[in-house]
Amino acid sequence: MNNKEQSQPIYINSFDYPLPDERIAKFPLPRRDDSKLLLYKNKTISESKFSNIADFLPENCLLVYNNTRVIQARLIFNKSTGARIEVFCLEPITPSDYAFSLGATSQCEWRCMVGNLNKWKEGTLSKTIEIEGKTCTVNVQRLQTEGNTHSILFTWDNAEVHFGEILENAGELPIPPYLHRKTEESDLTTYQTVYSKIKGSVAAPTAGLHFTHEVFETLKAKNIETDELTLHVGAGTFQPVKTETIDEHHMHTEVISVHKSTIEHLLSKLGNIIAVGTTSVRTLESLYYIGSTLNTPYEDLKILHVSQWQPYEQKEAIPVTKALQNILDYLDANHLTTLHANTQIMIKPGYKFRIVDGIITNFHQPKSTLLLLVSAFVGENWMEIYDYALANDFRFLSYGDSSLLLK
Repeated sequence: MNNKEQSQPIYINSFDYPLPDERIAKFPLPRRDDSKLLLYKNKTISESKFSNIADFLPENCLLVYNNTRVIQARLIFNKSTGARIEVFCLEPITPSDYAFSLGATSQCEWRCMVGNLNKWKEGTLSKTIEIEGKTCTVNVQRLQTEGNTHSILFTWDNAEVHFGEILENAGELPIPPYLHRKTEESDLTTYQTVYSKIKGSVAAPTAGLHFTHEVFETLKAKNIETDELTLHVGAGTFQPVKTETIDEHHMHTEVISVHKSTIEHLLSKLGNIIAVGTTSVRTLESLYYIGSTLNTPYEDLKILHVSQWQPYEQKEAIPVTKALQNILDYLDANHLTTLHANTQIMIKPGYKFRIVDGIITNFHQPKSTLLLLVSAFVGENWMEIYDYALANDFRFLSYGDSSLLLK
């Protein structure tokens, strides 16, 4: 019997709280760093403004953020009957690499969700778009169905146009469904972090939305170091837990990339690492489990992957320094400068944090895996934190306010 089976079941109803619609921020504040900042340290709660965050971060800490960029992943097609079909790109299948797929010049295949599916039984849908004076007809064809997603083949008739341009010019930015509004022009800027650069997410790593260039200047003035990694956020981040217990929930898989120099930086700062957002937490903690399973000969490994329950099923624990060094050795042995992997890690109450010592994060939906992650870090005090935020006019979810959680 493994650790997961031995532990008491965690019921998702224990992570519910009342969230009135008016407390969900529908738009961001005019200035990103004017957002409120809840401070949790030594089980004590206080508040400030995000622009002052450098004053509350531990000395000599390393701030690690997710540099992913949200793509305009929602494409609308109209059938000859007038039916409106929405194709929402989730992740590339062929080529499976985001950069290669977005750079494709004739065809690519993506896993997608399809809106108004009952109106699209068969056949090919088409739309003609113009990109900087170049005309391009885009066709979509459904191939296979898996659960509520579909393999969609995209083809187009202009080799001067790559798929990323098609999305950039014809796609819509997929803002969170709980905002209950259409994407506006302002979202193209406000729903990206100021440091976003690697295209691939269908949702923003929202803890980073509060950062401004001025905030980075204050961090620099206090000698607080920063580094970056990439996790492409999938639509699964919005999926509520619909099962009675957490053990029954299927965690979504996300692609991560971490540069060798970042892993070296982490090694030098262990014990003082602050993750910006739950996506950075998931990536950093996944590094430990990737490193703890790396053994020579490396050629026996097909793909580096952290499964949902690996942290609870893995019997042997090795030092974090050893796990990170294993990754560096793996990269050196394979002449790689960047670690590419995917993670399905579930961080729930009872989880032992290996790398992360503090978290900057927004206020999350009731009964969500993100709230479970917060609870895993602060324990049952999550309820006190959320009660304080509700009682003190904090704004919730993606465009809402922020918190700094420290042990």
